[in-house]
Amino acid sequence: MMATKLQKWRNLAGRLDLMARRDAVSSRRLLHEGPDTVEELLDRHLAKKEKPIIDDDEAEFLNRRRLTSTRREALSLYRDILRATRFFTWTDSRGNLWRDVLRENARKEFEAARFETDPEVITRLLIGGSDAVSSALDKLAEKQREMIEKKRRGDQP
Repeated sequence: MMATKLQKWRNLAGRLDLMARRDAVSSRRLLHEGPDTVEELLDRHLAKKEKPIIDDDEAEFLNRRRLTSTRREALSLYRDILRATRFFTWTDSRGNLWRDVLRENARKEFEAARFETDPEVITRLLIGGSDAVSSALDKLAEKQREMIEKKRRGDQP
């Protein structure tokens, strides 16, 4: 239906353009000083979608709510990392506890991304971090199960 109306307007505009060309010599304009082109005619007479008007205060509020949400998620992820590192009690080749090494690296990663403002990058970092934590805990649990099974097999003759 909209396409037929648009076609009617285009046909009318085409006729008006022809008439305007004929009357160009007398410099008389049609349609009460109307539009010069088809696009102007369509812009003037077709309904346009209104964009919602958001004032500066509301835009700032929405931005703060979004940032607060991502801050909350980032803090939650950081706390999850700290909780997960409690299980890494062995030392590395230099004698440092893996728990401390992992916590230090997590802190560096969070500090590096502290002033990131792009929502896509922030979301990608949060998802990647939570995936890494869950993957590390899954691997740790699997290794502990294997060690328990080895001990059981070793204890039984």
